[in-house]
Amino acid sequence: MLPTDTQKIALVTGAAGVTGLEICKFLAEDGYTVFMADIVREELERKCLSVGANAHPVVIDISNPAQVVEACRNIKNEYGSISVLVNNAGILSNNKVIETSLEEWRRILSVNLDGAYLLSRQCLADMKTMRWGRIVNMCSMAMKTGGLTAGTAYTTSKGGLGALTFSLAREFASFGVTVNGISPAYIKTPMVTELLSREQQSRLLEQIPVGRFCEPAEVANVVRFLISPLSGFITGEIIDINGGLHMD
Repeated sequence: MLPTDTQKIALVTGAAGVTGLEICKFLAEDGYTVFMADIVREELERKCLSVGANAHPVVIDISNPAQVVEACRNIKNEYGSISVLVNNAGILSNNKVIETSLEEWRRILSVNLDGAYLLSRQCLADMKTMRWGRIVNMCSMAMKTGGLTAGTAYTTSKGGLGALTFSLAREFASFGVTVNGISPAYIKTPMVTELLSREQQSRLLEQIPVGRFCEPAEVANVVRFLISPLSGFITGEIIDINGGLHMD
């Protein structure tokens, strides 16, 4: 359980997106002061208002080390140490290897993998001192399948994020810190509704046993569970949420 002298402070990246917003709403309902991080100020501030008074915008490029250090320092100085980190931010590319430029490769890995590393590195020292903390990384089914529709850079970045999850979970388990991942597939967000053609969507729905795409709130509920006292004995786990599309 969360120590009584530890403040309930959470940082969620990709918070202006559909799934990130749902995660923030649940955290706010559970009594957390939620710092909603994203790169687009106007939309982020609007989403913060919808979450409520316990939500605060953090405009940041998580691939920028200096910005990450400054943001985490400001949160700690004004509110206290971050006890929950949700590395939800990510950018998608469907380009396979030959069509993937070096610039695209580096950009996708810098956000999807470097960002999670940089933020975890900033938060873990205080979590270790508090002897309590929760990190949840948004991985992807692509890391297990090689990417059914996702591109090479995206798939690789999520595979790296899974390995980071295992590494941090192993290192910090004895300090009361759990690190887990979620491996969703085809959440009903613009990544699916706008970046996949109707034909691609129809083919996918035929393959998903439950016959529909995942609702953002269903992913947020898994995050809610992983940071709760109910999951204190779970660490280094990647939880599938894909409607039966992939089973292992």
